[in-house]
Amino acid sequence: MLNKIYSPRILELAANIPATERLERPDATAAAHSKLCGSTVSVDLTMDGDTVTGYGQTVKACLLGQASCSVMARNIIGSSAEELREVGQTMRKMLKENGPPPNGKWRDFGVLEPVRDYRARHASTLLVFDAVEDAIGQIEARREPAVADAPGP
Repeated sequence: MLNKIYSPRILELAANIPATERLERPDATAAAHSKLCGSTVSVDLTMDGDTVTGYGQTVKACLLGQASCSVMARNIIGSSAEELREVGQTMRKMLKENGPPPNGKWRDFGVLEPVRDYRARHASTLLVFDAVEDAIGQIEARREPAVADAPGP
């Protein structure tokens, strides 16, 4: 089992996690926690419109959660909320429904494909998606009342 999921690439990603500084003034902060293994990921986001402009994180997770956070941090800046939700959905389908791994700039998440055979490891692998999607939702929720209260044409 260890050789199958803890590949050299996963070890490399986990050892080199970028964006580990928290943001001074995030638009939103969110955390996700796995009750099963105790892993926790906390993220800060800033967005300009629908595009992520800043990202910081604190990662207290197993190697799989660390690797997932590493890939996220390398690619999130410049990504749209829709793109991030789509990659999260693709990852969930990859692990839970034998779907294909993400492609394009997110293809490094494919290194986590062997995790699908170890259900107990799914939660820690997906924590960063839960936290990022929560933060995006917070930002969008704050914008919605402002749009609804805006005067009509």
